[in-house]
Parts: sequence; structure tokens; C-alpha cells
Amino acid sequence: MLSRGVDTSAGTIPDWESLRRLMLAEQIRKRGIRSPGVLAAMERVPRHLFVPEELMARSYNDEPVPIGERQTISQPYMVAAMTEALELHGHERVLEIGAGSGYQAAILGELACEVITIEARASLADAARERLARLGYSNVRVVTGDGTHGWGEGAPFDAILVAAAAPQVPGPLIEQLAEGGRMVIPVGKSDRQMLTRIRKSGGDIVQEELFLCQFVPLQGEHGWPAASAE
Repeated sequence: MLSRGVDTSAGTIPDWESLRRLMLAEQIRKRGIRSPGVLAAMERVPRHLFVPEELMARSYNDEPVPIGERQTISQPYMVAAMTEALELHGHERVLEIGAGSGYQAAILGELACEVITIEARASLADAARERLARLGYSNVRVVTGDGTHGWGEGAPFDAILVAAAAPQVPGPLIEQLAEGGRMVIPVGKSDRQMLTRIRKSGGDIVQEELFLCQFVPLQGEHGWPAASAE
């Protein structure tokens, strides 16, 4: 379902706040997202500022939106569902793999104490870093590198969110997950995956399948090689 009321003709400036509320009502609450924190974060963060200017009119639609470098900003519902699955309470240190435009990191920054987000593409990382700083997210740090290695110098993390599809769960990310921590990651083939939640409890790893999804491939040493991801 596309958000209604987006009209950029004749220089009209959309009512972004109304579009966010509509997105929240039609795309997120109706699909079962109940976390008050997640709902509040999705309403606060200006999603239209995380997409290219020429695509702003699509920013609150029920779809992923291209952001360049063959990457996308995830569908609003997917952002909300993955965030809710992390079960954040405010004290957590969170690692995100795949910063993209920085939108998911901003949502996480609203709900966690500290966020480290890794982006392999320098141009996207630089843009996300500038955007997040401009919007005041001082608790979010953008790092450029191979996200499949995680961020060892900051480990362990209470929660890890992987915003790209992996053929299997990268070993370094499991190692960097704190005791009692949760990881949410799409796992499967390059064209279709199962969104999976992983918990670390007593040193054991427990996996829970959430729902089918489709993400861009996670590239890196512990993900998809660049050639097969293309």
C-alpha cells in the first residue's frame, strides 16, 4: 500500500509529519508492531531526509527506496519489525551491519545507549555520517569497513542488526554478541531469506525463524563474494 497524499507538483511541499503518522497507522500498527518505543522512534525520525532528494516523495511509501550504490533504505515495516525483534530497553550497545543511508541507525539511536554502524561503501558511509551528525545523533558512530567481521574493538554488543542478506550467520558476529544478547539477520539465498533472531544464552546459540524477506546481499569475507552478489 502506498502512502496517500504525496504531491510534489507545482512546488508543493508535502506534510511530512502527517505522512509519517499515516505510515505508522497503515503500515506498521496494522501489521502488529506493538512496542511503544519502536512506534515512537518511527514517528520521530524524518525518513524523507534519508533518501535522495529526487525520491523524497516515495520516502513514506510501503516499499524500499534506492539510495545509490545498488543499495536501498528498507521498507518502513521491515525497519520496525527488525528493531522490535531486538527487544531494546535503552541501555544497550548495538552493532548494525549495513549503514546504508543511516535511517535504521537513527531508529536504533532513539532506542539504545550507543550504536556502531558499519558500511562497506565509503560514499554511503560518509553521507550517513554527515546526515546523522547534522540530525544530532551523537550516540551513533559510522564506520567504513567489511561488516561481516563485525567490530571487535567494541565487542561484546547487547544487540546486533544485520541489514543485508547473508548465506549463513557470520561467525565473528556470533562471537561479538554478548551473553543474553540478540541478533536479527536475514539468512538464505541471495534472492530470498528467512529473517532470523539469534539469542546467546549460557554460551548456547538459539535460532528462531521470524518470517520470509528479501534483502540486498551482504558482501564481505563472511558474506557473499562481490561477483555472486552482483
